[in-house]
Formats: sequence, C-alpha cells, structure tokens
Amino acid sequence: MERLFIETKFATDDNGAIEGLAWPFGTPDRVGDVIEKGAFAEAVLPLPMLFGHDGNDPVGAWTEAVEAEDGLRLKGRILVGEVRRADEVRALVKAGAVRGISIGFITRKSGPRKGGGRTITKLELLEASLVAIPMHPGARVTSAKSAVQALQLAAAIDRTARALRISN
Repeated sequence: MERLFIETKFATDDNGAIEGLAWPFGTPDRVGDVIEKGAFAEAVLPLPMLFGHDGNDPVGAWTEAVEAEDGLRLKGRILVGEVRRADEVRALVKAGAVRGISIGFITRKSGPRKGGGRTITKLELLEASLVAIPMHPGARVTSAKSAVQALQLAAAIDRTARALRISN
C-alpha cells in the first residue's frame, strides 16, 4: 500500500483579530430560546469580550456587530501581548479547544415559543464570551486569523486521505 504524506503549516497574525457567529437566527438554543433578527439593533460597542462569562476575566473587545442574514456576526480583538490571560485564551482558540461564542444579555421583550422556550425580539446585549461549549450549538468562532481556516483545511485533507484509502 502506498502512503501519501502531506505536511501543512500555517502562519498566524498575532494581533488577536477574531470573528464569529454569536447567535444564529432561525434555530433554538439548548433551552429552546430563539432570538429574532432585529433584537440586537441597539447593541452598544465596543462590547466586552469575556472568557466563560466571567466578568472578572475580560480578554478583549468586540468592535463590530452586524445582524447578517444568518445571525449576529461579531468582529473584535483578543488583547494578545497586552493581557496575559488573553494570550492563554488565544492559544486555546488556535488549538481548537475553545471554538464557541456565548452571549450575555437582558431580555427586554419576548413571548412564549411553540415547542418551549421563548422568542426574544428585543434585548440588551451585555457581553459576548469565548467558551468551549456555547448555549447555541451554532454559535462559533469563524476566524482567528488563519487558525480556524487551518483547522478546516486539516479536516478536509483528512477526509481526502480517508477517501483515497477507501478507493485503493
């Protein structure tokens, strides 16, 4: 049997830039809550970037918040090189150990949702945290410069290698 070895390397920009989908529209979170588009309209920036919803553990700031078609998208910066804990969190994100985003908010307007949970139409966004397991399964870091893309590339290479093994 022949083997194909592919070595991948990636460079990351250590300025701490990060992006993510903080809340996907149209699907409920783990307790059945749905947040509708428009609920984030009054978000005040910059928004604190915490680790694990710990108000005593800020690691950066979210400087952009956009209600896109698929959900609330955030862009910001982990304070790499400025805050020791931010360096640790960035390492966790780069390693893929922390891939989720979870939001902290106060509900301002909501109603019951058929099937359980609430439909939230207005809220006060307080913070967005980097977490290992977010409340909404679709909330995730989508870019930490090239780290997330590198993990996706590695997964694609792995799938291709498996397909090649099966076809031989």
